[in-house]
Amino acid sequence: MFKFTDRHILGSRAELETLPMGKLLINTVNAHSYNQAQGDSQFSDALRNGDVLIPDGMSVVKAFQWVGWPDAPKERVSGWDLFEFEMQRLNGQGGRCMFMGSSEKVLRLIKQRAVVDYPNIEITTYSPPYKDEFDENDNTAIINAINLATPDLLWIGMTAPKQEKWAYSHWKELNIHCHCGTIGAVFDFYAGTVKRAPLWWQRHGLEWLYRLIKEPKRMWRRYIIGNTKFLWYMFAEKRNNKIPCNKKP
Repeated sequence: MFKFTDRHILGSRAELETLPMGKLLINTVNAHSYNQAQGDSQFSDALRNGDVLIPDGMSVVKAFQWVGWPDAPKERVSGWDLFEFEMQRLNGQGGRCMFMGSSEKVLRLIKQRAVVDYPNIEITTYSPPYKDEFDENDNTAIINAINLATPDLLWIGMTAPKQEKWAYSHWKELNIHCHCGTIGAVFDFYAGTVKRAPLWWQRHGLEWLYRLIKEPKRMWRRYIIGNTKFLWYMFAEKRNNKIPCNKKP
C-alpha cells in the first residue's frame, strides 16, 4: 500500500532544474492516483520506486503540510509544469522527443502544435493498441518503437495507473538515456481535445472543481467520493505518523 512516507516528493517547480540528467522515470501523484494505489500493489510499487514523484494537486500539497512531514512540498508541480519545463529545455539545445500513447488523432494534433512551439525538437509519436491490457506482441512493438526512436525526452500518456505501471514494468527494457514522464492528461490538454481550467482556477487549487462542473457524469465519483476517501486516508496517515524516508531523486 502506497504511503506518502515511502519516499521523497519534489517540493517546488524550481526543483525541476535540479533533476539529474540521464535515464529518469518521473511520475505524478494526486488524490485520485493515491486512492488507486491503495488497492493496486503494482501501481503502488510504480509510484514508490520511480526516480521522481511530483505533487500534481493542491490536495497532495495540503495533505503533506497538514500531516506534518518534513520537507513537505511548498507548491503544486503539475504534469503540465513538468512538460513545459522539459520541452523548453530540450528546445534550447535541440533534440528528439517522443510521445507514446493516446490516439492517432491526438498525436497528430500534438505534433502539429509542437513543431511550431518547439522548432528545434524533432517529434516522434507512437499510438499503441486501444485495449485494457497489452499482450506480449504489443509490449514488444512499443519497446522497439521507443528504442528505435532514441529520444532525448519521452512522454507516456495512457492515463493512470496504466501508464505508470507500464513504464515501471518495462523500464529496464527501454534503452534510453533521457527523462521519461508519465503525463496522460497533458496529451489531451496540449492537443486541445480537452480544455484545461482557466489560470484562476488552477492558482486557487480548484482545477478539480472545474473538471467536475464540465464533466459531472464522468468526474463525480472521482472527486466527490474520491476526495472523501482521500481525506480518510490522510487521517490514517496522520494517526500513524512516522518520520518519512527523505530519499532524494
